[in-house]
Amino acid sequence: MARLAARVEPGTRLGTKDELRVRCGVSVGTFNETLRLLQTRGIVTVQRGPRGGLFAAEQSPMAKLAHSVLALDGAQGDVNDALRIRNALEPLLWQDALWHGSPADIKDLRDLLAAMESAAAAGDADAFVRANWRLHERVADITPNALLRSLYVHLLELVERHALGVKPRAGVPLERHVRDRCALHVALVDALDGRDKEGLVRLIAQHDTTSEEASQA
Repeated sequence: MARLAARVEPGTRLGTKDELRVRCGVSVGTFNETLRLLQTRGIVTVQRGPRGGLFAAEQSPMAKLAHSVLALDGAQGDVNDALRIRNALEPLLWQDALWHGSPADIKDLRDLLAAMESAAAAGDADAFVRANWRLHERVADITPNALLRSLYVHLLELVERHALGVKPRAGVPLERHVRDRCALHVALVDALDGRDKEGLVRLIAQHDTTSEEASQA
């Protein structure tokens, strides 16, 4: 839907929700969540009434930045650069979540953690990394910094489009690595819930995968 909006003039009607959901081939829940994110990022608008529907929004500089990320071709260099920048932004996101996270935010994060834990228990690394992406996307939703949120989420989408998975540190079995990363994210959310600033700083340092060649979680 973001690419469709990017290809047309601002104000162009894209279709009704039902028409676009069928065109995208996704569930109602997935479509509504995507629509919420696109509205938040200023990519589409919703108008009600007989001639209503979804419309391409006027492109702000922030939206143009987002589209420039979407336009990357996914070459390995692009993806690696996206990972490095994404990892560099992680501390800002978690710190903002510490100060701005509400009880509803924490509940959502714990629900997403449950999906990660279920995937880890089943030994399903692909499901684990997808659940991990959803958790990080939800953390990004908490920050009031719209530029930070938009840049981070679009970098995450670039990585996700090319289906990079979890690759453990040298000498560490994949199953153990997934369990360790899952436990780390549980601890991060616990730190948010307890407003534990010192603990969060320590955990963020452990979370940084910049020095690990290919871990995406």
